Parts: sequence; C-alpha cells; structure tokens
Amino acid sequence: MDIRFTNSATRKKDIFVPIDPTNVRMYLCGPTVYDRAHLGNARPVLVFDVLYRVLRHVYGAGHVTYVRNFTDVDDKINATALARKEAGAAGSLEELVRERSDETIGWYHADMDALGALRPEHEPRATAFIAEMVAMIEELIASGHAYAAEGHVLFSVESYAGYGALSGRSVEDMIAGARVEVAPYKKNPMDFVLWKPSTDELPGWDSPWGRGRPGWHIECSAMSHALLGESFDIHGGGNDLTFPHHENEIAQSKCAHPEGDFARVWLHNEMLQVEGKKMSKSLGNFFTVRDLLEQGVPGEVIRFVMLSTHYRKPMDWTAEKAREAEATLRRWRDLLSGVDSDTRPVALPDGVWAALADDLNTPLAIARLHELAREKKLEQLFAGLSLLGFGEHWEDERFRQVEAIFDLQDWKSQLISARAEAMQTKDFSEVDRLKAALTAAGVEVRMSKAGVELVPGAGFDAAKLEALE
Repeated sequence: MDIRFTNSATRKKDIFVPIDPTNVRMYLCGPTVYDRAHLGNARPVLVFDVLYRVLRHVYGAGHVTYVRNFTDVDDKINATALARKEAGAAGSLEELVRERSDETIGWYHADMDALGALRPEHEPRATAFIAEMVAMIEELIASGHAYAAEGHVLFSVESYAGYGALSGRSVEDMIAGARVEVAPYKKNPMDFVLWKPSTDELPGWDSPWGRGRPGWHIECSAMSHALLGESFDIHGGGNDLTFPHHENEIAQSKCAHPEGDFARVWLHNEMLQVEGKKMSKSLGNFFTVRDLLEQGVPGEVIRFVMLSTHYRKPMDWTAEKAREAEATLRRWRDLLSGVDSDTRPVALPDGVWAALADDLNTPLAIARLHELAREKKLEQLFAGLSLLGFGEHWEDERFRQVEAIFDLQDWKSQLISARAEAMQTKDFSEVDRLKAALTAAGVEVRMSKAGVELVPGAGFDAAKLEALE
C-alpha cells in the first residue's frame, strides 16, 4: 500500500517515494532548551514519533535516520543563565548557560520518554556544529547570497528567487505583514541574520566576522546537512515555523548547496489549544508536560489524547478528553491482560495500516482499534497499539506502572473516605496507614482543605502498592 503525506511544499497529498529506501531520512526542528517542554511542544514530537514508527515498519528499523536537534544557543537561554548568576549562582555566565542547557535537555528526555516517544538516532546540539555553520555562511557570502555588515552577516533575500514558495507569500506581502527588525546594516528589511556579535561574557565563537554566535535559522540548515546530506526526505515541525524559520532554512540551504533539494517533503502540524482557548500564561491555562505527569496523568493518556486529533487540525486538550482516554486505555488494558506477551500477529490490521498510510490519520486508526476491541480481536488490537506506541511495553514494568497510576484514583477515594471518618471519630490511624503505604510506594500525598491529591514521584514503585490490597 502506498503511503501518502500532505506536503506543505506542493499543497497536496503526495505518494511518498524515498530518495534511498535503504536510508530514509527525516528531520524535526527540536526545542530551544531554556525551560520545561509545554504541552504544545509535545505535539510535533508525538506526530513525528508515529511517522518514525510507520517508516520503520515499512523500510526496516535499520533503514530510517531520524534527526531532532536541540537549540542550545539562544537569547532565552542566556537570560535564564543571567538570572541565575544575578541570584548568586557560582560559575561564569557561559558555564551557567551550559548547565541550564544540560538540565533542560535532561528534563526534555524524561518527559518525552514518559509519552512513549522513541529517541531519534541523532539529537545534535547547535553548539557542536558551529564550524559547519561558519563554513556554510562563508559559502553563502562567496556566492553572493549573504553579506557582512557591522559584525553581522545577513542573508540577502532578494538573491533567492524562490523565497516565499513554501509559505505562499511574496516578499512584498511579508514586509507588509510582518514585524521585521529595522537595522541600518540591512540592505532589505527581510534580510535575516546568519551571524551576530556576542559579548566576551556571553557564549560566542571566533569567526571571520569577529566573536559572535549563529542566527537561529542557520543552525538547522547546518545540522541537517551534516547529518542527512544535501537532499533528504522529510522535514517538519509546527505550522508556526513555516515562516520565517522553514522559509529561511530552504533559502540558505538551497543557495549554499544548489546541487541538492534540501527537503523533498514538508510536514506541518497544527497548533494546540486548552479547553477551546489558546494556551497562555495570562489565561491561566498554560502547563507543561511535567505538570500533567505530576498531577497523575499517565504519559499514555497524554499520547492518546494528542493522537485522537489529526495532526493537520487544531488539537484541543480538555480534561474530559483525558478522562475518556484513561477509561479507554483501562478497558483495553483489561482486555489485553489475558493475551500471551509472546504472541505477535503476523501482520498489522489492514484498517489500522490503511489509516496511517493515508497521511498519518491517527484518529481513524484509533477508531479501528475500538472496532478490534469490540470484536475481541485481541492480537490485532495489540499490534495496532504497538505501532501507535502504546502496547509494546504493557507486559513489563511500564505496563504495571500505568495500571497502578490508573488505580491511584481508587486509593484516593479510600483516603478521602478515611479522612472524612477520622474527622468524626478523631481516630486517624487508617489515614496514617494509607499515607505511609502510599509514601513508601513513591506517591506524594497532598492533603488540604480543598481535597486530596496523589502524585507519582520520581521513585514511584507500582509493586509496593500491592501491599495496600
């Protein structure tokens, strides 16, 4: 069966034909590592995780190369490090920047692992590819596509006739509709920075144009070229990156390496909302992946909710969807508890595969899984869940952890009842017993006038909860 993707570059659903079936290559723009990943950051990770699994299923696990970068040189990272230094943290500002990046990458890995996302083959840090960025900038200057001015190097947008093709806008429209930096060293308001000066205290590198650091856009171009070559199969990210980031990547990459195609297929996921509104701190509906995990929402539930909406449609996170996802996973978990963990079906269910092959239609694939569950076709249900990233570890410790997190709601009810009775009898021994057992299992027990909350901690051990029964 052919695989089809909606290619942002052609604006239609195209049959996917890899450049080299023995090495299918894909690149996803990764996070800027200055803070925890918020829920919107997780959506492209999960979309591309399903894509990665689909490609591995078709071409073989050893024939797909997936790259997702870390942007670890950025003004926001510098700002967080500076705040730490001003608060009295030891070390130079550059050391604090590195410390913050390391810390945030660790958080990111833990959070994405909790969502069941496979790690890519390559997770390059921008700071490890500065030499490649400098070399690419030198090529762009030599070929007349970039120019140096006042310690900066800028890409000349007018030098690339195809600029705007991905976003479908002319340079004139972009100038009229965008807020662009007005600087005396720019020849054109739309020219974008490839290199900029850096102070002695901030992270910086020596270059032909003085001590400085790269612009954001050149980072992905240099890293993708170094790891995937001048032409590769798929590039993607959120649709908010289409312009200017992806547009600028195309321009500088095709000008630096005119013999290549850069990315053949462009995939963009739509944005995320919370309870029907744009997620923002001012509305009080902004939260991170870690916030949800610490509230006891299992990573599998977050994954299920995300994949229940097609990646090209806006995704609305609601508490009701999370509850429904948890109930569905609980039913499927119970159904599969009797399936031999060594049983593996010969082939993936046709309906599930047809849905995923048609532009990663995960909500239709999940609908097919509901049908398989109703029909008690358990081996096929297990296979479909595995390809979507749910079922492959349910027979091991991870499965038991998920099961126990679901069951925390039962223990929460017991604790609420025990506390209510204790308030009448003044005998808190049962409350203390439950709290001690939960704490020993790595569950944080939060009790207040508002109610009871059970939060699985870093040392959560599901096996110890069996002692409560």
